[in-house]
Amino acid sequence: MRVINFMDTTLRDAHQSLLATRMKTSEMLPVLEEMDEIGYEAFEMWGGATFDSCLRYLNEDPWERLKEIRKRVKKTKLQMLLRGQNILGYSNYPDDVLELFIKKMGEDGIDVVRIFDALNDSRNLEKPVEYAKKYGMNVQGAISYTVSPVHTIEKYVEFAKSLVDMGVDSLCIKDMAGLLTAPQSYKLVKALKKKFNLPVEVHSHFTSGLADAAYWAAIEAGADIIDTATSALAYGTSQPAVEPFVMMIKDSEEYETKLNMEKINHVNDHFIKVRANHRSEDVAMTSIDSRIFSAQVPGGMLSNLVSQLKAQNALDRYDEVMKEIPKVREDLGFPPLVTPTSQIVGVQAVLNVLNGERYKMVTKETKNYVKGMYGKPPAPISKEIIKKILGNEKPIDVRPADLLEPGLEKARKEIGELAQNDEDLLSYALFPQIARPFLEKKYIAKIKVDFKIADDYSSKFPELSIYPV
Repeated sequence: MRVINFMDTTLRDAHQSLLATRMKTSEMLPVLEEMDEIGYEAFEMWGGATFDSCLRYLNEDPWERLKEIRKRVKKTKLQMLLRGQNILGYSNYPDDVLELFIKKMGEDGIDVVRIFDALNDSRNLEKPVEYAKKYGMNVQGAISYTVSPVHTIEKYVEFAKSLVDMGVDSLCIKDMAGLLTAPQSYKLVKALKKKFNLPVEVHSHFTSGLADAAYWAAIEAGADIIDTATSALAYGTSQPAVEPFVMMIKDSEEYETKLNMEKINHVNDHFIKVRANHRSEDVAMTSIDSRIFSAQVPGGMLSNLVSQLKAQNALDRYDEVMKEIPKVREDLGFPPLVTPTSQIVGVQAVLNVLNGERYKMVTKETKNYVKGMYGKPPAPISKEIIKKILGNEKPIDVRPADLLEPGLEKARKEIGELAQNDEDLLSYALFPQIARPFLEKKYIAKIKVDFKIADDYSSKFPELSIYPV
């Protein structure tokens, strides 16, 4: 019998999709030791939007989250999602920043890194794969899955070959919008398993209602790992729940799983309580939406889209925006909609609708995309669209990061003593506007604690003068 392994997304993608990435580290820690006993292949617990969200919304240090989870998880691999040359941000970063980031995340506890590029531009993955291998991590190359006239099984296998040639240890089909049907899932997994002697993992979202069937078809085609969440944080725009798959596999005569159902249920009880602390989800994020088949909106983008329209008091125009998104996507060469292209296309669609004229106002990100600063679009962009968005500027034809100056020394000079270590420096290099106030608060809080300790000692031993240096 063939063992089917599971990667658990509860600590990252599940709450990113359903709870706007607002789960706190304190809500994770109490149950980690028991999760570690379930038998998962890995926990996806870092990367994606969690880094940004920790700093921006939760007043938490994302590096400390990683270290605290690593202290408690001894048996299960810790996995993170890296946006290729974008690292965890929304544009390309210089190679020196990328290398130090990968080095430190490995030192602080990451075992497996899933690396993807929004455009499946292999140039944007060369350095991330090289550095992750250099620092001893297991590297998974991800295929950003989408549906368009230019995205075929043959093209995906061709892209996968470029990943294999780079030296990745496994492959992942990353279906961020839940577009993978059972027949396509079977064909793509079968093609990858036939061509490459590597483990294949399948990642999808339940946004369209297709993911359960796509997973089972993937298993039958030879997939080694599927990505699921505990049921309290599953379905909607999240991943399928783990529990039904455990029961289906146990009832089969061909497959088996090593997961402990009793412990899964106990852990799920904890996350039922956690979810009750976050009653912010919109119905659009918790129910099946058939408009996804045309709009191709991934889970994280959907929650952001709803938030943007609410902020503009324009939620009543949601349907118009959902119709505009595929038009913008076609104009921009059919990019897969995953960070950062999902935000670029989504925001531009919102502007087109709210302004009443297409491309009357164009974001800086849309201009940079058309210029080639994010990579090469899957299909050529028409000259008319290029002219409308760029004017007389010409697109680039090199790896975008080749045009970037080194970033570490510049960041080090700007942040100064507020960066107490490499992790602080990297937080600033990636997100300067939110990291500076975070580090100021963190540093001031530490000074207050040090002075309190000093004052306590001084009151007890007045003959000594103890103050922090």
